[in-house]
Amino acid sequence: MSTTQLFDLANLFVLPFWVLMILLPRWGVTKKVMESFLPFVALAALYIYLFSGTVTPESAQALSNPQLADIARFFADEQIAATGWVHFLVLDLFVGRWIYWEGQRTGVWTVHSLILCLFAGPIGLLSHVITAWISQRFFSASEERETSTSITPQT
Repeated sequence: MSTTQLFDLANLFVLPFWVLMILLPRWGVTKKVMESFLPFVALAALYIYLFSGTVTPESAQALSNPQLADIARFFADEQIAATGWVHFLVLDLFVGRWIYWEGQRTGVWTVHSLILCLFAGPIGLLSHVITAWISQRFFSASEERETSTSITPQT
């Protein structure tokens, strides 16, 4: 397969996982699928394959003490750009999976954070951290008050 075909395949490969987490988060199939590390193994294997074809003595030397201009020249190569993109796909999906499971565990709303993570991983992560903090800070306190009020005997 060509680098372009592998790039396209990797992009298509991650989409079902995102669709499941975003559109069907409580479905049993989604939970079962997201328990597995196999998607990450497959993507990591692709990453290793692409990466192994990009490392040359020159690129290793340039990246050992990276300068922005060196990185820009490095990523001008299609195979290197595809390798970097697969790197993003793996890590964004991994972070998205963590956000998904945290939402399942805590009940914090995650759809917006998952969508942001799909398109810009660190922004989705920050969104979830802020959402979880707001939920814990403002909604847990009101739930605790409601619980303690309903449990407290009337005199």
